[in-house]
Amino acid sequence: MKKMILLLNMGGPQNLDEVKVFLKNMFNDPYILGIKSNFIRKTLACLITNLRAKTAINNYKQIGSKSPICDITKSLCDKMVEIDDSYIVDFAMNYTPPFAKDVLEKYSDLDEIIVLPLYPHHSVTTITSSLDEFYKAFNELGLKSKVKVVEPFYNDDIYNNIIINDIKEHVKDKDISDMIMIFSAHSLPEKIIQKGDKYEQHIVKHFDLLKEKLLQNGMKFKDIKLAYQSKLGPVKWLEPSLNDVLSSIDSKQALVYPMSFCIDNSETVFELCIEYKDIAKSLEFEYYDVVKCPNDSDDFAKFLFKLSDM
Repeated sequence: MKKMILLLNMGGPQNLDEVKVFLKNMFNDPYILGIKSNFIRKTLACLITNLRAKTAINNYKQIGSKSPICDITKSLCDKMVEIDDSYIVDFAMNYTPPFAKDVLEKYSDLDEIIVLPLYPHHSVTTITSSLDEFYKAFNELGLKSKVKVVEPFYNDDIYNNIIINDIKEHVKDKDISDMIMIFSAHSLPEKIIQKGDKYEQHIVKHFDLLKEKLLQNGMKFKDIKLAYQSKLGPVKWLEPSLNDVLSSIDSKQALVYPMSFCIDNSETVFELCIEYKDIAKSLEFEYYDVVKCPNDSDDFAKFLFKLSDM
């Protein structure tokens, strides 16, 4: 049987010219803005893109003029093929190339496609949106392959051990007795949660699991907190915000883990590592650092392969 594991993610600009493409596609996603009218949504997406493009381009210039997400995902695919080359492993992005249709066009004779969204928690804004794009491309191309979709994996013990081990490695030579461990999740507008989105439930359950694992591993931080980042616009979003949590820390020491992401992107390498580091400095923090996502680590590649093969 000819099988492919297809990793799905949001994407990110590979150069400064793609910044507007990324923004326009993201804000034109009906799952993001929640506007049913294609015309109104597209018009508003263009307006928001034009308003945000200059700032976004300047932000990307500070991290090498591109998002790291595609390069890291390509490396992850290569590592998964090394584990078992009887599988094809490829990836598709939602808002920037490579798009699902362009990827699937290369594989018309597959017996099975194992679709693996690289989101640990479910949300209509991430997994549902990515799967919609996949199935749209799949149907337009008239593919007949069997499709298997891998479920969210925030509660998987192996995955959570990878996270804990990364945190442990990060602080192995440090005194953490006065340090606050912050698990930072991408925020969402509360109105999306009120419509039945499972994201907040998954985040809270994941936080509880990680907190328990830290304690089981003897990692006695002064406190372990959950915070939300990346709020955009005037509507009410999930709280507490990372800004508020940092402002409340008396010990002035914090380690942040970006729990919503498996692959580093602008919201980790720019927002957390640069913007929030500046905020921590302004709050006179003695220590502020961010743990990298699992990315293309050997352990994460093995985990994803095992998850796909179950």
